[in-house]
Amino acid sequence: MNILVCISKAPDTTAKISFTDNNTKFNEDKVQFIVNPYDEWYALVRGLELKEANGGTVTTISVGGPDLDPIIRKALAIGADKAVRVNADASDAYFVAKQIADFARDKGFDLILAGKETINYNGSQVGAMVAELLDLPYVSVASKLEMDGSKATVHRDAPGGEEVVEGELPMVISSAKGMAEQRIPNMRGIMAARTKPLEVLEPSDGDHLTEVAHYELPPEKGEVKMIDPENMDELVNLLHNEAKVI
Repeated sequence: MNILVCISKAPDTTAKISFTDNNTKFNEDKVQFIVNPYDEWYALVRGLELKEANGGTVTTISVGGPDLDPIIRKALAIGADKAVRVNADASDAYFVAKQIADFARDKGFDLILAGKETINYNGSQVGAMVAELLDLPYVSVASKLEMDGSKATVHRDAPGGEEVVEGELPMVISSAKGMAEQRIPNMRGIMAARTKPLEVLEPSDGDHLTEVAHYELPPEKGEVKMIDPENMDELVNLLHNEAKVI
């Protein structure tokens, strides 16, 4: 089974966020980046589990500049066999999806896995766009994936329960919590990642269909008001007149 896993970078959740150029650009200065957790913990690890059970290879693909290489090396340390980086600015979901689709089109991948979204943009767009560009079946927000030969059984959360979808490979799946358990790269994997192939490709033609108009930080949290447990009237008054529903 030959599997392609889409890998992107995201700021560490503890990073202090700020913007430049009149709030039109994300300030990456002194920001620690990590592998997007949905890509790493669920898509990549499930891909590795399937390879271990069925044989084959796991290739990662990313769109970005050389600063992305340490992120890619971590994916290789976890167990991916090889990696591809398209040397282009990943500022638009359609452009990123087209680069992935153009690479994958003639490679004969049985399965393309992506995280359900990135934790910095939360767009949930790339997986669906890749499937559309390649004319492949697509299942989003998968929490479980089982294989029986070329038939995939995919579980996904649905309002009020769980939806189970069956389909034939090849297909594209976006992965959510429950798909797999996080793996920590060991020393052997870290050393092996240094020699695994990382191929850098120039981008194919593709449009950027969107651009950032501006960023805005959420309002700062207000002060905490402590209420005497015996003073229920004050609590009710505050809940009616000051509390905000978000």
